[in-house]
Amino acid sequence: MPGNLTLLELRALLARRASTSVLETLDVDTGKRTVLKVFDAVIEAPNWTRDGRRLIFNSQGLMHAHDLASGEVTRIDTGFAVDCNNDHVLSPDDTELAISHFAHEDVESRIYIVPIGGGEPRLVTERGPSYLHGWSPDGRRLAYCAERGGQYDIYTINIDGGPETRLTDTPGLDDGPEYSPDGRHIWFNSTRSGLMQVWRMNADGSEPTHMVREDRNSWFPHVSPDGRRVVYVAYGRDDVAPGDHPPDRQVEIRLASTEGGESRVIAQLFGGQGTMNVNSWSPDGRRIAFVSYRT
Repeated sequence: MPGNLTLLELRALLARRASTSVLETLDVDTGKRTVLKVFDAVIEAPNWTRDGRRLIFNSQGLMHAHDLASGEVTRIDTGFAVDCNNDHVLSPDDTELAISHFAHEDVESRIYIVPIGGGEPRLVTERGPSYLHGWSPDGRRLAYCAERGGQYDIYTINIDGGPETRLTDTPGLDDGPEYSPDGRHIWFNSTRSGLMQVWRMNADGSEPTHMVREDRNSWFPHVSPDGRRVVYVAYGRDDVAPGDHPPDRQVEIRLASTEGGESRVIAQLFGGQGTMNVNSWSPDGRRIAFVSYRT
């Protein structure tokens, strides 16, 4: 997201998107899609809570929770952080929510943590822009994409802040870092091979490995709770530039083994940006949640 936009310009840009959002779940084995709720506004990036009862999402700069049993939607109080984007994750114990919020002084995304029940945000990353994607299984570190000196790379940081650790330095865009359930690896997407592709590295940044090779631009890999499968959003090779993931496009959700190899399509939809930016696997590993859009 450009750092030189005013907040009014940023909100106007978001308002030009398709305005009807459909919150859905998908059984990854049967392909059955279930519509949970239709919204007359842009919502993005559902997180599934560990108890399986709620989906957390962002909309119009605010954070919300959708109760799966009742269908009720409630706002999560995030204090001064009222320009949240679609990069947010839950702590492993479900007690805290880490968010990316466009700080008002410079409109650059920084990472904060709030109690899951709401409260004042606590700043984690002093520098921006920083876009959150992963929380380590031991609860100690966050993984994120950050622009430093004109280059977007992957970093980690202690949940209490302090110095950040840079994990990638290859030319091109590295984005979407997310820990594997055992904490040994970080999955991410990178343009280092020419197209945007799914990669994996050790949690310390060593041994980057090209995991899914295909003739598409693939974004935001999310590993299942049992560590055996990975889902991600794929654009056609010629539909977007490798480093771009726009909204309101025909995209696929694809599924592959975490051992690598061939992937397969499990859903086709109108979406892209906001569809599945963060991990949205159900705790039992049977379903994923995502957002499709209507013009």
